[in-house]
Amino acid sequence: MLKSFRKKVAQFLAIVGLLLSVNVLAGEADAPASPSLHVDVADVVARGNVESVDGVTSSGQPDQAVLEVFSDSGYAAIIDLRGASEKRGIDEKAAVENLGMDYVLFPIESRAAINFENAAELDKLIESYDAPVLVHCGSGNRVGAMLALRQSLKGADDDAALEYGKEGGLTGLEGVVRIRLDEN
Repeated sequence: MLKSFRKKVAQFLAIVGLLLSVNVLAGEADAPASPSLHVDVADVVARGNVESVDGVTSSGQPDQAVLEVFSDSGYAAIIDLRGASEKRGIDEKAAVENLGMDYVLFPIESRAAINFENAAELDKLIESYDAPVLVHCGSGNRVGAMLALRQSLKGADDDAALEYGKEGGLTGLEGVVRIRLDEN
């Protein structure tokens, strides 16, 4: 029975080795992952680094470990779209500043606040930094909404703006964004 088990383990290891060698030969094992506009905070910690898309990354609420990865990855600022009364689990301002980044509270607390005026202000904030910035809310939904309007301000058609917003975390606020785009 032990001999049979060892044989099966050896076969399994041979198959795994073959699969790995095929991936290496195909270049898949060394292919860098494309940066994502919206990141899952757990993935950021697991990977240990993060790359922006055009100087911006979107996420849900970061914790201390996530903030450390953003700092180590060269991010200049954290722009927080959550309201002052929303629970963060940490003293985010202090944590961000202790890591040498700027903390900017830019609350988007209602559907009415998802508008072109605030998108223009967010654009100015993002563009004021020479290094990448993280823009976050609780889940990324508000960030995606604001990024969609920002893309529209930059000349994107409605479909492209919505797609960009979805890449940035837009989900449940899509209807609000569609209304704003129709009003514009």
